[in-house]
Amino acid sequence: MRAITQQVYGSSAMLAVAEVERPSAGAGEVLVRVRAASVNARDWHVMRGDPKIARWMDRSVFGRRGPANPVQGGDFSGTVEAVGDGVSDLAVGEEVFGEAVSGSFAEYLAVPRKLLDRKPANLSFEEAAAVPLAANTALTCLRHVGDGERVLIIGASGGVGTFAVQIARARGARVTAVCSTRNVEAARSLGAEQVFDYTRDTVTGRYDTVLDLAGTRTLRALLRLVESTGTLVLSGGGDFDGGSWFGPVGLLARGQLARPFVKPAIRVPMAEQTSQSLTELRELIESGLLRPAVDRTYPLAETPAAIEYMETEHARAKIVITIASAG
Repeated sequence: MRAITQQVYGSSAMLAVAEVERPSAGAGEVLVRVRAASVNARDWHVMRGDPKIARWMDRSVFGRRGPANPVQGGDFSGTVEAVGDGVSDLAVGEEVFGEAVSGSFAEYLAVPRKLLDRKPANLSFEEAAAVPLAANTALTCLRHVGDGERVLIIGASGGVGTFAVQIARARGARVTAVCSTRNVEAARSLGAEQVFDYTRDTVTGRYDTVLDLAGTRTLRALLRLVESTGTLVLSGGGDFDGGSWFGPVGLLARGQLARPFVKPAIRVPMAEQTSQSLTELRELIESGLLRPAVDRTYPLAETPAAIEYMETEHARAKIVITIASAG
């Protein structure tokens, strides 16, 4: 089968289309014929091995000189090709979506049953592939938000941000978004009542919840935007600037260290993908409360260009890889 592979860390030039052995479904696994995959910031972090500290933190993903798995990609949607022992609730041909540890930039993917669920009926394969990691991250970050709360989302036009605006609105919050000029109207269309253009506006006000997805502001600056009884949520972010040791991990670590000493609560949630979380997302989508926003799509062979676009152009919403699997 065709797959996007990488042996050593570096730019998108290190990615190549290759013929690799098709996987099989082991016990508790599902073999998926992949129809679409999506690109996340996680993918360029893995491609670059950046920040470098990650190479020692998560050896299931990062090797010392290259990714632990040469086939990259996490989010996917497709059809069930086969099921392994112990999987009895899915049948061959059913449409599914989910998030693998790696391997979705390929025509076939073997993934544990617990990491996928049935695809939302009202989404295309391309739209469904855009959901898992980003939407689950947004959902995890905003579980505490209630009706009438004022929520500020910094990085509202990215993959996670576009879901976060919708989820906050679905929970009855009043949403203020922060994004660049070209994304202001898109943020409003997703439900933001107010939008700051960070290229020319100063972000003002105090909010019950501040969700920082950009990782470009200092902890002190972020805390000034949160009510003393509110919550600051830190989740990822960062841009590639030639390589770093800590990147956004530095801000997350400072937030953890500061938690006992400041009045606003600071949360650094870790989103864990499960079939239950995917079911919850599917129900939100099928009820009309959540919809993925797709910036652009690329064929499998152009995956390097897709990741380069995300890394350098600050993509609006999600980038999707379409995969025409062999028969």
